[in-house]
Order: sequence, then C-alpha cells, then structure tokens
Amino acid sequence: MEVIGVFFDMKALVTGASGFIGSHLTEALLSRGYTVRCLVRSTSNIRWIESLCVELVKGDCIDHKSLENAVKDCEYVFHLAGLTKASCEKDFFCVNVGGTENMLKAIFVFNDKIKRFIFLSSLAAVGPSTDGCPVTEDSIPHPVSAYGKSKLFAEKAVLEAGKNFPVTIIRPPAVYGPRDKDFYFFFKLIKKGIFPYWGETKYSIIYIDDLINGLIMAAESGVAIGKTYFITDMEIYSNEDIAYEISNIFGNNITKIKIPKSIMPAIASIGEKVTKGKSILNKDKVKELKYQHWICDCSKAVRELGFETQVKLKEGLKWTADWYKINRWL
Repeated sequence: MEVIGVFFDMKALVTGASGFIGSHLTEALLSRGYTVRCLVRSTSNIRWIESLCVELVKGDCIDHKSLENAVKDCEYVFHLAGLTKASCEKDFFCVNVGGTENMLKAIFVFNDKIKRFIFLSSLAAVGPSTDGCPVTEDSIPHPVSAYGKSKLFAEKAVLEAGKNFPVTIIRPPAVYGPRDKDFYFFFKLIKKGIFPYWGETKYSIIYIDDLINGLIMAAESGVAIGKTYFITDMEIYSNEDIAYEISNIFGNNITKIKIPKSIMPAIASIGEKVTKGKSILNKDKVKELKYQHWICDCSKAVRELGFETQVKLKEGLKWTADWYKINRWL
C-alpha cells in the first residue's frame, strides 16, 4: 500500500462538518495534525464543532459563488455535505448532484494545491443485492431511490473531475454511533419494547469511528486515486440481530409489530407531513425498504488500503446507547 505522508500544516476542508459524520471526521483530522476548515451554512447548528480549533467559512454547496474562500489552499477536500431526506426528487439532485458539481468546479478554478477530493457516497448509489450476495465495486449500479440515483450521478461527476485532479469515492452502508439521529429513532422504539418488522432484511453497517478511519486512510493512500471503495464492518446482520442486540442493552423484552409493506407508503406520507420532509421513514426511503439485501463487500478496501474494522456490532451499539443516555436523548 502506497501512502502519501501527512505532515504539519496540511489543510483539509470538510463540507457537512456540522453533521453526524462530518463532526466526527473533523475531530479525527485535528487529532492527526491537520489544519481543518469547515464549510457551514448560515443556518447550520455547529454545536459539535464550535469548541474545536477549526476555521469556519460560511457558504453553501448549491451557491457556487460562496465556495472560493472555502476551497482555496486546501490539500484535501472531504465532501460530505448532502441531502439524505427530502420531500421531492429534485431536491436530492439539486443538493447531491448540483452541490457536488459546484464543489468540483470551484476546486478546478480556485485550488491548485489539491492532493485529493474525497466524496462520501452511499451503498444506495449501487442499490441492494438482487441475489443475496454482497455487492462489490464491480457490481452494476441499480439505485432504487431518488437519493441513491442522485448519489450515483454525483459519483459520475466526481470521476469525470478525476481527469483534472485526484479523487476517491467512499460508499458506506448504514452508519451508526454517537450523535446519529436515524438509528436513534430505532433505539427509542426498542427501549419502549417496540420492534417494527416488515420482513427479514439483511444489512451491512459500519460504526462511525471505523468509517472515519476508512475515509482518512483512503485520502492518504496513493493507491486510492481514481477509485471507489465500500467501507463496512465486514459482517452481515439481519434486522432481528440488530433489534435484539439493542434490547439486550436495555434489558427489556420487545414485541415484534408486523407492518405490511403495502401500508408503508401511507405511513411514510403521514411522517413526511408531520416532520416537513425530515422523517427517517419517508416515501423515498420506503422504496429502499422493499428490498431484503442491503449488503456490500469491502474486501477491496482491506486488500488495497489495509482497512481493518475495530468496532463490532455489540460494543458499537453499547457505546451508542451509552452516549444517548449520557446526553439525555434516551
């Protein structure tokens, strides 16, 4: 594995730094000696990064005029900003595709020091496994949701930009850990003894610390230039595995509430109206829940980057639950 050494004064830009994954990445980069600049919108809640020694630059990926000061002089750009929930398909494409294209154009025009552009994509860009075998980087993409389609289009823009400067794409599956709000919804239900069940589903997942390690390893590896990687904990779990592991943490019994897939769109529609499009259960997500195998293989990352999982499901869920309790989320 060829590694590009990271020395003092290496500057990284993180978009989406105020979010779940971005805030953890920002902390990790600082701990590794990077100087970190964070692109934040005027409406961003920066509670996770406001006490960190970072440079905050106001801007928005969908506003190309606001990006010059953000991208200049940064050797590494980690583009994590994106939309995971939306009421209409065009919003996904505006932010996830248009925002990524704006970042790439800004780097091309204003940044002559770029060593790597790292794009955080998603398993959703490839879609679920259709044969029960984990998808790989060589699998033909067939995204089943608007979110997944937008991420795939963004990936294509990144690879095209790779003709001008070094790029790498990382595709995680479901990510969990402290500060995450999506798994938090599931934790709350399990604590109340409720296990919503719409049939057995198999998942690949990744604990936040392992994903962050994979992102930085890929950024610093010369081997990763122009390539795409899945990053997972290398195990496959059913929804029951996850639910009962969480229930063991709380020491309670859970009741499996069977939800027919036929009524899930109606439930999602209600959830969207109540939360103004911010519900984890939305009409676009329902498209993904119809499929049974959201699983991927990260052998390529293991082989080429030397990636190793440090956190297994049991301890990762326990640490996450403890954080929710300490911070009075549960």
